[in-house]
Amino acid sequence: MEFDIPSIIQGYAKGYFLMANDGDDSLGWYSSRQRALIPLDDRFRYPKSLRRVLNQNRFQVAVNRDFVGVVEGCADRKTTWISPTLKKIYWELYQTGWAYSFETWQGDTLAGGILGIAIGGAFIGESMFFRIPEGSKVAMVLLVERLRDRGFILFDAQMNNPHLERFGAYTIRERDYKILLQKALARPCSLL
Repeated sequence: MEFDIPSIIQGYAKGYFLMANDGDDSLGWYSSRQRALIPLDDRFRYPKSLRRVLNQNRFQVAVNRDFVGVVEGCADRKTTWISPTLKKIYWELYQTGWAYSFETWQGDTLAGGILGIAIGGAFIGESMFFRIPEGSKVAMVLLVERLRDRGFILFDAQMNNPHLERFGAYTIRERDYKILLQKALARPCSLL
């Protein structure tokens, strides 16, 4: 299956996302009847223990300082859907201004990060990882703040899990998601 940047962006704009099967380099478009969202309003929350970490300013934030490092960090697990082909696609999306890495750093060490695609006022989170405890959680909190400040409407987490629920993640029906996505796509926003 051939993928070019315009068709990939069009697929995401229609509510689909790319994944490879673990151990397989074939890609496919996927959707979900229940789409997970990270709230960008007062429903967003995080543990009090994380508030202390944020107040200590142990991490610095960067966007796209080490995009490849974030992709590799997200793919570095026992089972991964980020295949070599998908890594190349993310790189092309990054090169053309669609994909971003939102990173936390401790000095010169990449502590954690979130990989995502920004289209209009929609940020589609693809994956996250950490190398230093709390690195990805701090990235989540500060990314939500940035998305709010920049006028984003939607933070799509694709599939929910207990970790995301700790931040207030919730699911909506596919039909409702597509309505919200179209509204978000119509809003010009920039992560930078």
